[in-house]
Parts: sequence; C-alpha cells; structure tokens
Amino acid sequence: MTTILLARHGETDWNREQRWQGQSDTPLNDTGRVQARALADVLAEEPIDAVYSSDLIRAHETARLVAEPRGLDVIAIRDLRERSFGSVEGMTTDEIQARYPGLELPWSDGETREAMAERVLGALHRIGDSHPGAHVLVVSHGGPLRAVLTHCGIDGVARIENCHVIRVELRNGVLCGVD
Repeated sequence: MTTILLARHGETDWNREQRWQGQSDTPLNDTGRVQARALADVLAEEPIDAVYSSDLIRAHETARLVAEPRGLDVIAIRDLRERSFGSVEGMTTDEIQARYPGLELPWSDGETREAMAERVLGALHRIGDSHPGAHVLVVSHGGPLRAVLTHCGIDGVARIENCHVIRVELRNGVLCGVD
C-alpha cells in the first residue's frame, strides 16, 4: 500500500482575482508562499519519502517549499497539471459571461473533465507503483484533486482551498480515499 498526500498549490494573484487559470503558468503570490510554508509545518510530522508536483510553477514552488527542509527533490510531472480551459483561461467568470452570454460554466473548448481525470489518475498510479509502501506528497491543482475525490466516491466538493491536503491510498492497484 502506498499513501499519497494530495495537496493543492498555494494562492496566486489569479486565484485572488478569480481568474480561470487552467494550464496558464502563474506563480505563487506572497500569500501563496506563506500558505506553502504553513503546509510544510502541517506536514512536518508526516513521513514523506518522495515529492511530486505538476510542472506548473505554482504547484512546483509549493512542493519545493515543503520538500527542501526535508532534503528532498521535487519531481515535476506534466500529467498532474490542471485542466486546460482553452479560450477562457485568464478570464474571470464575469468576463466570460460578458463575452459568451448564456454560457454555462465550467464550459471549456480546452480539455474535458474526463480526459483530465484520466491523465491525473494514470499519473497517480505510476507514482504509487514506483513507491510501494511509501508515503508520497503530490502537489497539484483543484480540478485534479476533485477528480481524485470523485474517483474515490467522494462527490460534491465544489472548491478545494489552497494548500488543502487529501489523503488517499493505492491498495493493490486501486486508489482509495482515506479522508
């Protein structure tokens, strides 16, 4: 059994402005760095054998701020990225509704939820298979974390706060929610 601690990245200016980030590579802001250091403190007593993150800077920097005090490197994986929102990336909900009246969100001409979920779950299985019996931290994004919760039968989570942690386990090839 592999324990995977899934964490959402720290805050960015686009989070604060409620912009649809998707795969836009936006950095943490000062609040996000404080959140990431607080995440490191929260996880200080947790055993962590390896650290992975999305290759987007906001997730990678969050992971690095947790990994460095432990002397661990962060392995960036593209498949852990947020869903691509296509032409609405970088826009606020109000801007989207003004440009595309009547459009129901989270519409996207980018990536489907199902495609994003498939690539993220595949990445988690590969990570778990590479670290049998270990404890692994994976820093990703809200969409991927919601996809994992849905896959584990935990539905109805509309928003996952920055630096929130979810514990899952990979048991005999099956990803299961723990909390």
